[in-house]
Amino acid sequence: MPHPPSLDPSATLHFIINGRSGSQDGDGTRETIEAALAAAGRPGQLHFCEPADLRTTTTELAQRARAEQSAIVAVGGDGTINTVAQAAHAAGCSMGVIPRGTFNYFARTHGIATEVGAAMAQLLDAQPEPVQVAAVNEHLFLVNASVGLYPDLLEDREVWKNRFGRSQWVAIWAALATLLRAQKRLKLKIELEGGQREVHTLTLFVGNNRLQLEQVGVVEAQSPDGARDNGRVTAVVLKPIGTFALLRLLLRGAMGTLGDADDIERFEFERMVVKPPLVLRRRRMKLAFDGEVVHMRPPLDFHVMPQPLYLLKPPLAEREPPA
Repeated sequence: MPHPPSLDPSATLHFIINGRSGSQDGDGTRETIEAALAAAGRPGQLHFCEPADLRTTTTELAQRARAEQSAIVAVGGDGTINTVAQAAHAAGCSMGVIPRGTFNYFARTHGIATEVGAAMAQLLDAQPEPVQVAAVNEHLFLVNASVGLYPDLLEDREVWKNRFGRSQWVAIWAALATLLRAQKRLKLKIELEGGQREVHTLTLFVGNNRLQLEQVGVVEAQSPDGARDNGRVTAVVLKPIGTFALLRLLLRGAMGTLGDADDIERFEFERMVVKPPLVLRRRRMKLAFDGEVVHMRPPLDFHVMPQPLYLLKPPLAEREPPA
């Protein structure tokens, strides 16, 4: 494995802030970051981005950070973090995270605090460590990617958040509303480890984040040791079932026992190719990854990336338990 990129403690850290992410206002986040930098005598520059400018700005800053032996720092939710990770991975520079989302699975998996001041204290003492990332058609995902019901759920959740605000309870009620009208079934051809088969499913979910999978009971919980990567990702296939069975599965997920349900299939893999029926091959498929919904042309190639992402992780003793 290549060595982590060099990190010069005197170089300027570049903070990329999506002011629309999370539940806190941008000004309060800015003041906390600037105060922490000033107290530590560490140079830093804050870049506030509109969503339309986020990708271009992040790509430019990642290249600059690589040249300066510095890092780019994502300040926002999973979608913002994903965009910053894409740029950091492509440029080969280090990346930090100040989580401002609803669930913050990526940050919590790696022991990063969800409160801005605590996350800043960790960041200023952190060093780059390799982290496993996966991709679908070369688009990185850190937490999960999926087709079928789950992208619909995310779209509905955004509508609910815009109306009622961002919180875990809003996300839960939005999920319930989506499940109550879930009827669309997918017929997919899966190519996996040299074999092919057809599946009928409401959703195909691929998880790269062990914490999320542990919490719903799809994989067994492990003692936190600072490393959860094993070179594979986990697929969950939800069989076609009725509304009440879906609600029972949601309850099982909340209780952390989803893995015991008869209505799902799960397996691990390094690479999997997914194709729709032949008559639909030219249409774009709705896909969700890390909280964002996009449309891609099939086939969908899910795989673990050979090159890791270099994440600024605090020393093991300073990491928060991934509750």
